[in-house]
Amino acid sequence: MAMIGKIRRMYLRDRRSVREIARLTSLARNTVRKWLRTRLQEEPKYRRWPLRTKLTPFQQIVKQALKADARRPKRDRRTARMLYAELKAVGYDGGYSRLTDFIRAWLCSANIRSAETAT
Repeated sequence: MAMIGKIRRMYLRDRRSVREIARLTSLARNTVRKWLRTRLQEEPKYRRWPLRTKLTPFQQIVKQALKADARRPKRDRRTARMLYAELKAVGYDGGYSRLTDFIRAWLCSANIRSAETAT
């Protein structure tokens, strides 16, 4: 946000050209021009669109398994390797690390949700 404010001050108060601002800030002229045109309330962020992976068709199965395991005692829960073997039997041909990344993200979001409801 500081950079956008700096660019706007240089343009509006100091009356510098877009080309000069681009040279001074080491930004592209198109970026400077875009930031001057829009009315931004917050700094722009890169948005990554969700990709369709080999795990996508099996995500519901994994979520159901994780929800069921969440109610079980810790020693009776399935490990990621067990879930991976079950998915392989169903037809999943993706990688183990993709599954563990999904499980980690789901557990993190589940912990955040449970903390929000507890307060």
